[in-house]
Amino acid sequence: MKIELHHLNLCSKDVPAMDAFYRSVLGLQPEPSLAENRETAQGYAGKVSFVTDGRMQVHLAEKDLGVAFRTNKSLNPLERGHIAFRTDDIEAFKKRLEEKGVPYADYGTWAMNGWHQIFFYDPEGNVIEVHQADQ
Repeated sequence: MKIELHHLNLCSKDVPAMDAFYRSVLGLQPEPSLAENRETAQGYAGKVSFVTDGRMQVHLAEKDLGVAFRTNKSLNPLERGHIAFRTDDIEAFKKRLEEKGVPYADYGTWAMNGWHQIFFYDPEGNVIEVHQADQ
């Protein structure tokens, strides 16, 4: 099972201002491959901007305190943001979490078409996403 850092998700009340900041101050560019992959009918239709340095991505998402309620999950990945990793075997990663006694919220493919996403907390309460993308 392979795992690699994929993106950082930052939540904001003003996504256009965040997008302008990250593009003008840090020189990040739009990440065109993701905007058309969004799934907005399953509990999150907030504004999102995807930017990249060509290798790493930053997802600038509209803060939404109601996501966990609408999706009936125990964890809200859009309250404070999260750090995300990509794996090539989500089932093996879920098994690892279960073996280590780490509870997780399995969101399936709720926000990005073709991405199976799970979310869990680190010991300090930071939200971590691990997802597997369809090939």
